[in-house]
Amino acid sequence: MTKGMAQNLDQKIANSSAYRKSREENSQYIFDNPQLFPELVYYALNSKKKDHYKACWILELVLEKKPHLLVPFLSIFCDNLPAITNLGALRSLSKICLFLTKSISLSPNQENKITESCLDWLILENVKVATKAYSIRTLFELGKNQDWIYPELKRIVEDDYTKYSAAYKAVTREILKKIK
Repeated sequence: MTKGMAQNLDQKIANSSAYRKSREENSQYIFDNPQLFPELVYYALNSKKKDHYKACWILELVLEKKPHLLVPFLSIFCDNLPAITNLGALRSLSKICLFLTKSISLSPNQENKITESCLDWLILENVKVATKAYSIRTLFELGKNQDWIYPELKRIVEDDYTKYSAAYKAVTREILKKIK
């Protein structure tokens, strides 16, 4: 990768927006320049970078199509989850966690780190409903292999049921039906 390509990626991230078209164009740029994928991962996970949340948006769309690309970076991804606090980034990261639990073989340590992050996002008051919904779905997937998750998940979502929107309640009802 040349310095110019990395600068171009930085520029693309800085100029991206939440609009789907912008995110799709930038994810296509990564597919067209796969050597930039590691740079995108590091940018997304570096909460000191001003636009790291925008990189998370792009990373989400890349991994929606090709979650296996993250395999060489799984430890770095999982280790950095607790450090991310930007609400826009959390939505994308929680969705990426769901992709991973459905399609990638994770180590017990990686599963534990994703579980801890999803539980944290679920119980924190200021986290948006979309992040909570993806966390619930991710924990459901992880609970298929870890017996203790379903009782804990059930307790949290039942306790919080009246606090959040209709969307949260819908996901809660759906998952509770599956785990009963």
